[in-house]
Amino acid sequence: MRWELDWLENRARLSPNKNAVILEDNNMKWTYRELNNRSTSVAGWLKNHGVKKGDRVALLSPNDISYFDLLFACGKIGAIFVPLNWRLSVHELHEILLDCTPVLLGVHQKFENMFTSLETAIPHSFYIGGVEYERIVNQSYNHIFFDHISELDPLAMIYTGGTTGKPKGVVLSHQSIQWNAINTILSWNLTEEEITINYMPMFHTGGLNALSLPILMIGGTVVLGDQYTGQKVVHSIQQYNCTIILLVPTMYHLLIQTEEFWKSDFPTMKIFLSGAAPCPLQVYEAFQKKGLAFKEGYGLTEAGPNNFFIDHTDTQVKRGSVGKPMLFNAVRLVKDNGQEAKVNEVGELLIKGKHSFSHYWNNEMATLETKKEGWIHTGDLAKKDEEGFHYIVGRKKDMIITGGENVYPLEIEHWIAAHPGVDEVAVIGLPDEKWGELVTAFIVPKHSYAIEEEELIVYCEKKLGRYKIPKKFIQLEELPKTHVGKIDKKKLKEFSKQT
Repeated sequence: MRWELDWLENRARLSPNKNAVILEDNNMKWTYRELNNRSTSVAGWLKNHGVKKGDRVALLSPNDISYFDLLFACGKIGAIFVPLNWRLSVHELHEILLDCTPVLLGVHQKFENMFTSLETAIPHSFYIGGVEYERIVNQSYNHIFFDHISELDPLAMIYTGGTTGKPKGVVLSHQSIQWNAINTILSWNLTEEEITINYMPMFHTGGLNALSLPILMIGGTVVLGDQYTGQKVVHSIQQYNCTIILLVPTMYHLLIQTEEFWKSDFPTMKIFLSGAAPCPLQVYEAFQKKGLAFKEGYGLTEAGPNNFFIDHTDTQVKRGSVGKPMLFNAVRLVKDNGQEAKVNEVGELLIKGKHSFSHYWNNEMATLETKKEGWIHTGDLAKKDEEGFHYIVGRKKDMIITGGENVYPLEIEHWIAAHPGVDEVAVIGLPDEKWGELVTAFIVPKHSYAIEEEELIVYCEKKLGRYKIPKKFIQLEELPKTHVGKIDKKKLKEFSKQT
């Protein structure tokens, strides 16, 4: 393996005794030397079990040290690491296994019951989290021949959420993952002093690539979180002296409602990051009241997922902005006619850089549709202001065309979410003979708040043009979420058909 690709081994040489990974649930710790030794042992074990360059090795596990064991082990021998979304149904997991055809599947003991229904899709498996696995990670292998590995060889394959169709396997090369980490470190000014706690699922790019790998590359410490609660995250941030954290908006929504959040000063925290979906403005306001640095970013499995930088001092005057493109990537905003969007015009966001994905597994057509001349067509709509700060407007597929007017749900959601009686909101377009699409808002009222539709209409009239005001309000006890905490608008559309 080329020495520059095995950066964990180099980091272990530079910071051998520094804590690299800690488990929140039992406080187990591993230094960089120990982390590299574990992955080297697993690499030898995989080779002895016939795993060759290009073979897929899958993992079904909650957040655990085994993610790093297997990712770095696959990196050493040229195999492809495939983390599986354990929140999917057995049928969905079965379909993914048939698609990626792994030669080995690691299963955490917590998911032993689930695995019994998957055995027909995978010929060989091993268990994570027990005595036998500890024997594997502590075994020494001498004179193991490792194949030559290029930076363009695949390292990992992460399956997309699949809320708009069948999940696609996003193939990430060594170059993709390494340059996302380098770009993040330099653009975000990360240092070896960083400590983060990661509650994002590690089968998702936000859990694996957004902060975990960049912080490990620079020599910081990653605490792997267990079950998330607003109260727990405050306690763990203080216990581990965290400096930076990435959460999704739904997590922040829960966090700012806790007494612990309002009582803590978070003395070690440099910045709170939000990702995966646009963040409600009331979260910004909560952090502003506390005097805490807060900002949001933008990314996707196919690119990074880190693409923009904004200094936290700019977030109050540029509220809702994800900032400017990072140091080593380029961004374009393109209108439907193919022309570049001008200042404050909306266009599809295109991204280019060495951090971009290679291709979709077994799906050449989808690859050609998404990646054109090196540019990733994200399907997200954005605009930029006079100073070059970018704002995500919403998904291209979510844009509502009502009465010939383009309506962007995010603008409406931000305003309705600021209503004192609204806990959560999602806006979608539903088919309508007269309007083409009907602007429809799904509302979760705050506890004990009786909110009437007429009140919401009057409230919307204060800020929104008439064609943007929802013509239908549907109240729910909760909004459906995807496995990474995004509001699942596909399920909302399905629900509306049943009502």
